[in-house]
Amino acid sequence: MPNVVTANRLTDGIVVYLAANGEWTEDIARARLAETEEETKALEAEAEVAVRARRVVAAYPMEVALKDGAVDPLSVRERIRASHRTTLTKDWYDVPL
Repeated sequence: MPNVVTANRLTDGIVVYLAANGEWTEDIARARLAETEEETKALEAEAEVAVRARRVVAAYPMEVALKDGAVDPLSVRERIRASHRTTLTKDWYDVPL
């Protein structure tokens, strides 16, 4: 199975993915795919540099599938994270308790 590396951006907690250009993207479709264990380890090493630079936190590889050319997270957890529904919005804070 191919892998991508995911993390959370340190400034706002948004889920991001390591992209082909070495930047972090919110769009899983732009994530760099690792087809082998060696490629996955290289992505992890690159992500670790960003962790040490305090750009992202909690970086890890995740398995994905390719469906009709689109990157598809395999686990329910990662599908939720890819939908970006794991962070609170201003509207949430405005709800009376």
